Amino acid sequence: MPTDIEIARAATLKPIAEVAADAGLPDDALIPYGRFKGKIDTAHLPPASGEGKLILVTAINPTPAGEGKTTTSVGLSDALHRIGKRAMLCLREPSLGPCFGVKGGGAGGGKSQVMPMDEINLHFTGDFHAITSAHNLLSAMLDNHIYWGNTLEIDLRRVTWRRVLDMNDRALRQTVGPLGGVSNGFPRETGFDITVASEIMAILCLASDLADLQQRLGAIIVGYRRDRSPVFCRDLKADRAMTVLLKDAILPNLVQTLENRPALLHGGPFANIAHGCNSLIATRTALQLADYVVTEAGFGADLGAEKFMDIKCRMGGLSPDAVVLVATVRALKMHGGVAKKDLATPNVAAVRAGAVNLQRHIANLQKFGLTPTIAINHFHTDTAEELAAIEEMARAYGAEAVICRHWADGSAGAEALARIVADKADAGAAAFQPLYSDDMALAAKIETIATEIYGAGSVFIPQAARTQLRQWEEMGYGQFPICMAKTQYSFSTDPTAMGAPDGHEIAVREVRLSAGAGFVVAICGEIMTMPGLPKVPSAEGIYLDDNGQIEGLF
Repeated sequence: MPTDIEIARAATLKPIAEVAADAGLPDDALIPYGRFKGKIDTAHLPPASGEGKLILVTAINPTPAGEGKTTTSVGLSDALHRIGKRAMLCLREPSLGPCFGVKGGGAGGGKSQVMPMDEINLHFTGDFHAITSAHNLLSAMLDNHIYWGNTLEIDLRRVTWRRVLDMNDRALRQTVGPLGGVSNGFPRETGFDITVASEIMAILCLASDLADLQQRLGAIIVGYRRDRSPVFCRDLKADRAMTVLLKDAILPNLVQTLENRPALLHGGPFANIAHGCNSLIATRTALQLADYVVTEAGFGADLGAEKFMDIKCRMGGLSPDAVVLVATVRALKMHGGVAKKDLATPNVAAVRAGAVNLQRHIANLQKFGLTPTIAINHFHTDTAEELAAIEEMARAYGAEAVICRHWADGSAGAEALARIVADKADAGAAAFQPLYSDDMALAAKIETIATEIYGAGSVFIPQAARTQLRQWEEMGYGQFPICMAKTQYSFSTDPTAMGAPDGHEIAVREVRLSAGAGFVVAICGEIMTMPGLPKVPSAEGIYLDDNGQIEGLF
C-alpha cells in the first residue's frame, strides 16, 4: 500500500484559478500564491444567496495510535461533493512545531489529503511568520518604551506580554533579559510561547475584518502599572503597524484536496493551549460560497469542540447543524489499556473497555444540544467483530456509527457518512446551546467546564488566581468565555489517565487575560504554552533526497 507522501506525489493538481472558479469565486477575488495556492480577497466575494450548513468534525481523546480527524474532514468534504452537494472544507494551518517535533504533518493522509502537502506543512503562505513578527514587534516596542523613559509608568514586575516562536523550544520557556548593561535595557524575567498560543493568533482567527483586527490588537493588555491599571497595546501605538504586518495574513488561503475540491486553510491555534479552531473569516467565507461547510476543532471534543461551541460559535454567531465524532478501533483499544505494540492483535474486550471515552464525548456533545454521528476511521488491522462492537455501543449511547474507508478509498470510502450527515444537517434537528451563560462568574465558568466536560470531582483555583479573576470582572471582562489549557490526552490533567476518569481534581495553575481575543485562559496541570521536542524529534528524519524532494515530513 502506498504511503501518504507517495499518494501525494502521484496526484494531479488543478491550477488554483480553476479551483477558485469551481468554488464560485470571481477572478478578482483570487490572489495567487504560486500555481496551487491562493488567498481570497473577501472584499470581492459575490453577495451571499444564503448560508450553508455547518458541520463540525471532532474526535475522542487522541492517542499515539492516531484518530485521523483531519483525514476524516477531508474525506467527508470530498464525499459530500461525490453525492452532489456543494461543499467546502475549512481547516487550520499546521505549525512547524509539531512537524519537526513528534506529530508530523497536518494535511490529512492517504487519499484524503489537502495539497500541496509539503508547502502546507512548511511555510505555506507565510501567515504564521506574519503573526510571529507582529507579536514580537509589540514585544520590541514595549521594551523600547521602557528603555526610553517609560512614560506609561509600566511596572517591570507586572509585564505580561511574552515573545513567541513557531518552534518547540523548551529552553525559551523562561528567560531573563535584556542583559549586557545599561545600553541594552532593564533586565526582567520573561519567556517565549509557541506562535500558535499567541493572543495575536487567536485575534486573527476571531476577527471579523481588518478594522476589527486592529481594534482587537489595540485592546491587548501588555502589563500593568503599580496601581494595577492596565497598559494596552494601543497605548504603545503599536496596533497600526501590527495591522500592516497582518493585512495579507488575515485573508483566507485556498488550496485543494487530492480530488481537486476547494479547501480553506487559515489560522492554527492549538486546542490544548489555545482555542483550536480555524479563522472565523474563513468559515464565514465558506458558508457564503457553499451549501455544506466541513470544519474541525483540534484534539478531542473535550478541548476543541468545547471551545468551538463556547468561544468561536458564541463570538461568531455560528450554530453547527451536525457533528461528526471520529474514533478508531486502535485508539479505543489504547483507552482500554492495550499497549501500542499490541494494537494489531484483535481484542474486542479492550474496544468495549475503551469505549467509555467515546461514551463521555457523546454525552458531552449532547449537552450542547447536538448528537454526533460516529465516524469509525478504518484501519486494515480492524476486525469485523471489533467494528461491530463500536457500532453496537454507539447505538447504546444514542448515536449512529458508520465505518469510513476514506484513507484507502478517498470520497468513495466516506460516501455513507456524507449521506447521513447531510440528512442530519438538512433536518434542522440540532438545538445548539453553549455550555454556560455569559453572565456566569469567570471562576464558575472554569468549574462548569471541569465538572460537566472533564468529569472532575473538584476544581482547585489558587486564591491569587481567584483574586485576579474578580479583578478582571471588575474591569469589565466578566462576560468573556474561558479557554482551558490542558493536556489533550485525558479528560483529567494526567496525560496517562486514559478512558473516562471521573472524580479527579482539576488544578488551575494560572490564569491569563486575552483582552484582545476576548477570552480568559485557565492553565491547568503541567501543560506548557511552549512545547519541547521529544528525545528523538521528527526533524532528525526530515531531509532532501538526491532529486530535491522532501522526505520524512510524514
